[in-house]
Amino acid sequence: MKLILMKKILIVALSFASMTITSIHASSVEIGTKSQNETNKNRVADNSNVQSSWDDAVVTDAMSNFKSLSRVERKARVKEAKKYLKEYKANAANATGSNDKVLLAILAILLPPLAVYLHQGTTNDTFWISVLLTLLFWLPGVIFALITVL
Repeated sequence: MKLILMKKILIVALSFASMTITSIHASSVEIGTKSQNETNKNRVADNSNVQSSWDDAVVTDAMSNFKSLSRVERKARVKEAKKYLKEYKANAANATGSNDKVLLAILAILLPPLAVYLHQGTTNDTFWISVLLTLLFWLPGVIFALITVL
């Protein structure tokens, strides 16, 4: 799930960079008329309002456009996309600070297996151990969930 999300973020960043570079190049060379420049600006504005759900056709089209670029342009766009991804991860790490931990700790006291599941993201061995300890007696499940979450 996270890998798919990361791929989509990378593709969005690459397509946004492609549109931005295209519009900058067109305006610097001054090829085209005033209406073409307005069209390029509208494209950039449309790309800034990126939707969270992308169709497979859009992703396929973006990848084909990316593959048609020269090697130097691809390297530059990948470098820019990595920079955007690094910024996104830094912002995401700052956003999921102590608030999530406090909520997971409260949830670990009330429903230990649910807190472990939300922390882990999947039903793995840790989740099943939490379920087993909660069913045996509630307190060991709470202790295990608190250790796992915190």
